[in-house]
Amino acid sequence: MEKKVLQTMIKEAKRIVFFGGAGVSTGSGIPDFRGSGGLYTEPSETEESPEEMLSGDYLRKYPEKFYRYYKKNMLYPNAKPNGAHKALAKLEQMGKLTSVITQNIDGLHQAAGSRNVIELHGSVLRNYCISCYEEYPLSYIMQANGVPVCERCGKPVRPDVVLYGEGLDGFAFARAQREIERADLLIVGGTSLTVYPAAGLIHHFTGKNFVIINQTPTPYDPYAALIIREPIEDVLAHVTEDF
Repeated sequence: MEKKVLQTMIKEAKRIVFFGGAGVSTGSGIPDFRGSGGLYTEPSETEESPEEMLSGDYLRKYPEKFYRYYKKNMLYPNAKPNGAHKALAKLEQMGKLTSVITQNIDGLHQAAGSRNVIELHGSVLRNYCISCYEEYPLSYIMQANGVPVCERCGKPVRPDVVLYGEGLDGFAFARAQREIERADLLIVGGTSLTVYPAAGLIHHFTGKNFVIINQTPTPYDPYAALIIREPIEDVLAHVTEDF
């Protein structure tokens, strides 16, 4: 019944925006930080917290330890797009979906075919020298022994992701806000809506229907026209299969 309602909303909408988090990629084998098998639930090998080890300050102070932890816990180069990524790409190709706003850093939306993707937290696929800004692909990071260094100037290379303690890209955030303001259907999926300032973007939606697809409650549930508590890859694949 709920999927039918969502399908009708999608068919009637003219400007759909999707806002997603880690739960969108769990179906691709990338664990949610706070879900089963995530960094917050698995026994830690160190005394430092994930927030500390994945912070910009930690990268600067202990680059070797940062990269050892980062490569083990944050990089999934063999992950493939799941049903959610593919369904969203399909909606964009149909002219229904105007943008995907993601908190994920895995690049799977683009791999599925989505073109207008706003990455609030950057992407592990992009890396750059901290001195001369020479760009490097993910493969360069994966193949490096220890700290990857720039081939041009010899300085450290870092991922183009927003680490703990660092600010969001103001341009990306402003783009996301404009897209949400112009949407008539906002679908939020795979996110607890507790990470700010990203979660605060929801306040800019003034359109017709606000939908949440998440297996656990969120602080924004009371404002949703529709809530679906099922895996997002199953939901989106099902509602778009006849389109």
